[in-house]
Amino acid sequence: MAEPTAPPELVLALLSLLPPLRFVARTNLTKLNTLREFEPLVLRALAQARPVAGSKKPQIQQIAEAIAGFDRAPDAKRRAALLNVIRILSEIVSLPHEVTSVVSQGALPIASTRPELSKLPKLSNSQIEPAPPAPNPPAKASPNAAAQNAAVRDPLLTPVALLKGVGPAISQRLQLKGFETVGDLLLNLPRRYEDRRHPKTIAEAPLGERSMIAATVIKANEARGRKRRLEVRFRDDAGDTLLALWFHFRFDLFKKFVPGARVLLGGEVKAGFRGGGKTMTHPDVEMLTSGAEQIPLGEQLGKGADDSFGGIVPIYSEIEGVPPRSYRRIVRRALDEFAPALRDLLPAAMLARRNLLSLRESISETHFPDTFSEEAAKGRSPGEPRRRLAFEELFLVQLGLALKRRGTRIEPGIAFRATDESIARITSALPWPLTSAQKRSVQQIAKDMRSPEPMNRLLQGDVGSGKTAVALSAARLAIEDGYQAALMAPTEILAEQHHRLLAAMLKGTGVHVELLTGSLGAKERNFAERVVRTGTAHLVVGTHALAEEATQFHRLGLVIIDEQHRFGVLTRQRLMTKGARPDTLVMTATPIPRTLALTLYGDLDVSVLDELPPGRTPIATKVFKDAQRDKAYEVVRRELAAGHQAYVVLPLVEESEKLVELKAATIERDRLAAEVFHGVPIGLVHGRQSSEERAAAMERFRSGKDKILVATTVIEVGVDVPNASVMMIEHAERFGLSQLHQLRGRVGRGAAKSYCLLITGASGAEFGASAKQRMKVMEDTTDGFKISEADLELRGPGEFLGTRQSGIPDFAVAELARDQKILAEAREEAFALIELDPTLSLAQHQELRRHLHERWRGRLSLARVG
Repeated sequence: MAEPTAPPELVLALLSLLPPLRFVARTNLTKLNTLREFEPLVLRALAQARPVAGSKKPQIQQIAEAIAGFDRAPDAKRRAALLNVIRILSEIVSLPHEVTSVVSQGALPIASTRPELSKLPKLSNSQIEPAPPAPNPPAKASPNAAAQNAAVRDPLLTPVALLKGVGPAISQRLQLKGFETVGDLLLNLPRRYEDRRHPKTIAEAPLGERSMIAATVIKANEARGRKRRLEVRFRDDAGDTLLALWFHFRFDLFKKFVPGARVLLGGEVKAGFRGGGKTMTHPDVEMLTSGAEQIPLGEQLGKGADDSFGGIVPIYSEIEGVPPRSYRRIVRRALDEFAPALRDLLPAAMLARRNLLSLRESISETHFPDTFSEEAAKGRSPGEPRRRLAFEELFLVQLGLALKRRGTRIEPGIAFRATDESIARITSALPWPLTSAQKRSVQQIAKDMRSPEPMNRLLQGDVGSGKTAVALSAARLAIEDGYQAALMAPTEILAEQHHRLLAAMLKGTGVHVELLTGSLGAKERNFAERVVRTGTAHLVVGTHALAEEATQFHRLGLVIIDEQHRFGVLTRQRLMTKGARPDTLVMTATPIPRTLALTLYGDLDVSVLDELPPGRTPIATKVFKDAQRDKAYEVVRRELAAGHQAYVVLPLVEESEKLVELKAATIERDRLAAEVFHGVPIGLVHGRQSSEERAAAMERFRSGKDKILVATTVIEVGVDVPNASVMMIEHAERFGLSQLHQLRGRVGRGAAKSYCLLITGASGAEFGASAKQRMKVMEDTTDGFKISEADLELRGPGEFLGTRQSGIPDFAVAELARDQKILAEAREEAFALIELDPTLSLAQHQELRRHLHERWRGRLSLARVG
C-alpha cells in the first residue's frame, strides 16, 4: 500500500510522470510507439525525486532499472516495463484509478487505486524549489543517463496533449495558437471577466453587450436555408422571448433543448432581424434542468454550475475550434494539477518587502478569482494578482538593463578632457545662445565624457528643442582631443540636412565634415571612405553606410545616433565597434514618456531638452473634414500671399489597389497645380527619388523657387525651412500621433505664426474612435511630452516606437502607460540586486539567472551574465 502521507516534495517530483501514464492508460497500452523520449523523462523525474525519497529510495532505483533501454525496446518489452513502472510507482504515491486499472488488467498486484495524485497538500515556496540532481546515474540505466539526470524536469513543460480531456484535435488547435505546454496555458491570462452570478431578464440585457439570461426552452428547430443552423427560442420568467442561433453544431446539442428545459445563456445580445426582438449567436449554455421541472434559480446555480456560470467567469482570446467553455475547463484542470509547480523567481525577501503575492496564488486568482472576485466582477483584472505579475515582467526587464549597464560601466573607455574652458569656447561659437536645458545637457554630457567609463546617454527633446547644437558641442569636445565623431541618421534626406547644417556651423573652424551614404557614386564613396580612414574627416555624417564593414575610422571616439529607435540593434552595435569603446550619445525627437524611457533605455543616463529656443512661434492646429478642404486651401492661399511657403504631405507615393482612395503624391501635385493653386510653383519629394533628385527638389523649396512642396513622410524629421508656415496633412487619420507631431514640427521655425491643417478621409468616410482621439489631441496641445503619453496609451510601446527592432518585449500584463509606480519599484529592486550580486552567482539567484537568459534571449540586448 502507498503511504497515506507521502512527502509533498516527492509527490511533486514524480508529478511529471502522470500525464504520459494517463495517455498510455487511455489507449490501454496499444499506442506505445507514440511514446517518445519517455526514458529521459522518467530519469529526470527520478533525479529530482531521489534526494527527497527517504525510505522509498529502493523503489526509485527499481523504476530506474525497469525503464532502462525503454526507448529502444520493442512494444512487448515496453508494455512489460510500463506495467512494472506503474506497479512500483503506486507503492510510493497514490495514482488515479484510470492509470492503476491497466496494471490490474495486466494481472500484476496493485498498491492503491482510489486517491487522486492531483489532490496535493498545499506546498510552501521552499518545498517546491527543484531538488539538486542526483550525483550518480542509476546503476543499470542507459549510457547517457548521467547527462539526463543532470537536468531537472520542469512539470510546466508537460505537453498540452497529455492533459486529461485534451484530445488530438483540440491539442492541434491549441498548438496552432502557440499553446504547446501546460506553462503556456497557465500564462495565457484572461482578457476580461464577466459576472455571471446574477442573471438578467431579456428586457434588462442591453444590446451590444454580453449578458447572462435565465430562460426556458420554447422550441428548437433545425433550419435549412443557405446555411444549416440551429434556432432555439427561449422565454424568461417575465414573458419576453429571445432567439439563439448556432451555425455550427452537433446533433447532441439539438437534443438538449427539450421544450420546458431551464437554461442559462451567456453571450452578446443583438437586435433581431429587422428589429424583431433580441438574439444571441453561439452563446455559452448551461442546462439547469432537462425538462419542465422547476427549481429555484439559486439552487440551480449551485447545483449545475461549472466555470462558465454561477460565478466570475474569465474570458480568453478566442481559439478557433475550441469552445470557450472547453478552454476554461482545460485551464482549470491544468491549474489543479500543475499549480504546485509554479515557482517564485523573485526572492522571498523581495516579495515580503513589496507586499507581493506568490506566483502560484497570483496565477490562480487571475484565472479564477476567489479572494479578489469582487474586483474581477467589475470586468478588470484583480489588482493585487495583476500587480504581482506586472512587477515580475518589469523586474526582469530592469534586471537585464541593470546587467547591461554594469557591463558598460566596468569596461574601460576614453577619458576626454572636456574642460570648462573648452565648453565655453565651443558653445559661444554657436550662431545662437543655448537655452538653460541645452546648457544643462552639455554639462551632463561633458561630465560623462571626462569619465574613463564609456558614456551611454540618451538626449531626448521635442521637435525644435535644439538637440543638434548639443550634439555638435559634444562632437567638438571629442575632436579637440584628437578623436573622430560619427553622426548616424536614419534617412539620407536627414543625413544630408545634418551635413549641410553642421558644415555651415563649423565653417572657418578647421573641422572637416564628411558625408557618407549608400547612394554616393563609386568615386565619391571611395573618397569619403579614404578621408574617414585616414582621419582627415573629423566629423562624419551618414546613414547605415557608417556601420558597414568597408567603413573604417582612424580614431573614433564619439558615436551620435539620431532617431536611434529606427535602427536595428545590430546596426548600432556594429558602428560602436568601429572604435575602442567610444562614448555613445543617442538622440530622439520623439519625446518618450518616463515609463517607456526607463524600460527601453534603462541602461542609459537621460538628458531632457524641455524648453524651446527663443523665437519659436506657436502652431495653430485645425482638423478639417474632406468636405471642408476649401477652407484649408484658403489658409494656404493667405500664407502664400504673405510671402510664406507650405507643405502638403500624403501617405503614399502612387495609387494602389488596396488604398485606391488615397491620393498619390505625383497625381496630387499635378491636381493642385491645375485646379487649386494656379501659377504657383509646386515641388515634389518622395522616397523613390534618387538622392540627387531629392536634394535638388529640397533646394528649390529651401531657396523659395517652389512655394509649395508636395511630399511623403520622408520630410518627417530634419527638414528646416524657416519660411514655411503651413503644414497640410492629407488623410491625417492614417498617421500616428507622434508622426503627426513630427510633421507639424517642420513649420513654426520662423518668426511668423504657423498652421497645421489636418484633412481627414475621403468625402463621407468614417474612421475609428482612436483616430478621432488622435485628432483631438493634436488640436488640444503642442506639448510633445503630453502627446507621447497619449500616443503610448493609444498604441502601446511597440507601435509607439514605430519599429519592432526596439528591443521592447511584448508584455502580457504590464501596461507602461499606467504602471509607472510598479515600474519604479521593479527598477529599484533590480538595480539593488545587481549591486549586491553583480553576476547573479549566489545560490538563491541561480534560477533567476537561468530564467533571465531563457525568457529574454533575443528580446532585449543584454550583457552576458557571469
